Amino acid sequence: MTEIERESMEYDVVIVGAGPAGLSAAIRLKELDPDLSVVVLEKGSEVGAHILSGAVLDPVGLETLFPDWKERGAPVAVPVKEDNFVFLGESGKVRFPNWLMPPLMNNHGNYIVSMGNVCRWLAEQAEELGVEIFPGMACSQLVWGEDGAVKGVVAGEFGKNADGTPGPAYEPGMELHGKYVFLGEGVRGSLSRQVIEKFALSEGREPQKFGIGMKEVWEIDPAKHCEGTVTHTMGWPLNNNAGGGSFIYHAENNQIFLGFVVHLNYENPHLYPYMEFQRFKHHPIVADLLKGGKRIAYGARAISEGGYQSVPKAAFPGGVLLGCSAGLVNVARIKGNHNAMLSGIEAAKAAVAALKSGRAGDVLEDYDAALHEGGIAKDLKRVRNVKPLWSRYGTALATALGGFDMWMANLTGWNPFGTLSHRKNDAQSTGKARDFPKIDYPRPDGVISFDRLTNVSFSMTNHEESQPCHLKLADPRVPVAVNLPEFDEPAQRYCPAGVYEVVQEEGEEARFVINFQNCVHCKTCDIKDPSQNITWTTPQGGDGPNYPNM
Repeated sequence: MTEIERESMEYDVVIVGAGPAGLSAAIRLKELDPDLSVVVLEKGSEVGAHILSGAVLDPVGLETLFPDWKERGAPVAVPVKEDNFVFLGESGKVRFPNWLMPPLMNNHGNYIVSMGNVCRWLAEQAEELGVEIFPGMACSQLVWGEDGAVKGVVAGEFGKNADGTPGPAYEPGMELHGKYVFLGEGVRGSLSRQVIEKFALSEGREPQKFGIGMKEVWEIDPAKHCEGTVTHTMGWPLNNNAGGGSFIYHAENNQIFLGFVVHLNYENPHLYPYMEFQRFKHHPIVADLLKGGKRIAYGARAISEGGYQSVPKAAFPGGVLLGCSAGLVNVARIKGNHNAMLSGIEAAKAAVAALKSGRAGDVLEDYDAALHEGGIAKDLKRVRNVKPLWSRYGTALATALGGFDMWMANLTGWNPFGTLSHRKNDAQSTGKARDFPKIDYPRPDGVISFDRLTNVSFSMTNHEESQPCHLKLADPRVPVAVNLPEFDEPAQRYCPAGVYEVVQEEGEEARFVINFQNCVHCKTCDIKDPSQNITWTTPQGGDGPNYPNM
């Protein structure tokens, strides 16, 4: 096969991903040195199209970036006024007194936001500073220098046939070279995964852990809307079948952000995270809130939950990992955007210092030190045992033990449990189907609960069908030959978009079908497949969900 020839462009810094981390890095780079050439490449059709987050924003990152963010008109306008922590039974609830919660769990001073809209605003600020931003430009490959360092990325490749060969309208894309390359792809990014493996960045760290977060935006009856109210729940319907819980955030314009998170280390392969979310909405306190309202958007994404002990070395030859690519979510606080922004700021500082001293393409050790020893580390260290305690002891006991550990860390700076391990990754946590009962899920009613494909239509997802499938199977035989008999092929259930099906016509053998057009880019399959047989790669630029204000 003839090697593809591509034009190239040179920049000081190439940033992959126009999320809070990548945009914060771009802004701070230009603030520190306006003469730097900085480009941001975004795979979504526009900035914000692939951004999905809760979100209650701790403004510390925003304030570090722009102390005058209010005067600048940032779309951060709903302060948290009421904070609720609730344990659900099937038909009742118990509210935890706020005084019981460690101070770090207090949301007062934080804001309910659409991170998609925040990122759109950040992009405007970046462009005013001279940052070049190109949406619809998926980065499909890394470009390597002769010394083995990351030199750049390939972006904007379009028009391949389904078999991977160039089609009649093929565009090879361009190589964008940078003295440093920042990877801010979000959770389980395809390029980030490659550099983590190539440079053994996770060596000596605990395995990363993940959750699947599903979110709907609802317009509700104004009489039931309480702008600024934040509610988090645990318990029903998951109980001890899996870790997780919900969030209900009353945003502006009579909208609520309704979300449900299932930790992906669950054992029962019959568990169906999406249907747990739909069942949750029939709890009396939620059903009453939604009555008379309408769902206007849906989406899903994976969440990094491993915490401090799972953060890899974040600097590698030629670049760095930013934000969720490095796993900087504080799982106890259900927040990661502030750390993502702070990571971008720290990476910019380290890169500018290196460039001013004449360096390029080396390891930004100062950035890695800042990440593991500075404010982000302090934020993550205090809660580092919450996830492993939950995994070991279930919701009820872990809540008590984790609360004690966080209180002691808050009061003394010391975690009584030390640093607990995660033991194994989420794929390895999946048990055999024969060892667990099947779960009977009620049929969605079409009023407040919905089937997956109907909900996916509210994510405005679209993929060009003639392109190669971006969900790669290492061995196409595994889903039917191994996963189906051993695990009842859990891809049918763990995917929140109905991408995977096992189809069996009468008299024929079962077939594994991948409906990649439905993919919302959550990357759960890359994480949870028990045979670790699926690799998520980026489709062509602009494809995927088109979230409005997630």
